Amino acid sequence: MNVKIENSWKQLLDNEFSKPYFDSLANFVRSEYASKTIYPKADSIFKAFDLCPVEKVKVVILGQDPYHGPNQAHGMAFSVKEGVPFPPSLLNIFKELKSDLGLPFPPHGNLERWAEQGVLLLNATLTVEAHKAGSHQKKGWETFTSAVIEKLASHKSNLVFLLWGAYAQKKAGEIKSDKHLKLQAPHPSPLSAYRGFLGCKHFSQTNAYLEAHGIPPIKW
Repeated sequence: MNVKIENSWKQLLDNEFSKPYFDSLANFVRSEYASKTIYPKADSIFKAFDLCPVEKVKVVILGQDPYHGPNQAHGMAFSVKEGVPFPPSLLNIFKELKSDLGLPFPPHGNLERWAEQGVLLLNATLTVEAHKAGSHQKKGWETFTSAVIEKLASHKSNLVFLLWGAYAQKKAGEIKSDKHLKLQAPHPSPLSAYRGFLGCKHFSQTNAYLEAHGIPPIKW
């Protein structure tokens, strides 16, 4: 199948696109976009990959599925476009950045600046029906994103994987190498952020690990 995705990812994931599960997934996604309101826009499904080629990846932040409200999801986990109010989870991410690194709240929630530095903002499920959280789970996306993580972990060294929440932490088993750093915390949503996400200091730990391995840190 000819999937429109950044070339280095196309090469790394080429055999996934020819598997039966992906063909079924693609047919499902096409039919959903044809008949319902689906987020993000179809041309942004693989935006996280397009902004962060394989060779640039330093950090992987794993989310669950895209925001399901209007004008929010645009193809990167936790990110929203300029002018869109911070969703609660993103607000808590910025609270933790302020606590951990003393950074002021940014003027907007567009995290393209992170992606361009090598942060892969990956949702486990890449599409969702409007106002129906989790509606595209168990259709094949999880198999695909598990393959992304497994191949990335095998292909590269000294990556940092930030696994926030139980759903993301299920992917920890895909990171079979001991040559990476895995950091786990509760999800940043208001339902769980106060159970350990706030105060986790993942951003400073990430940069300390990168610098210890001679990799430029992320300017969060």
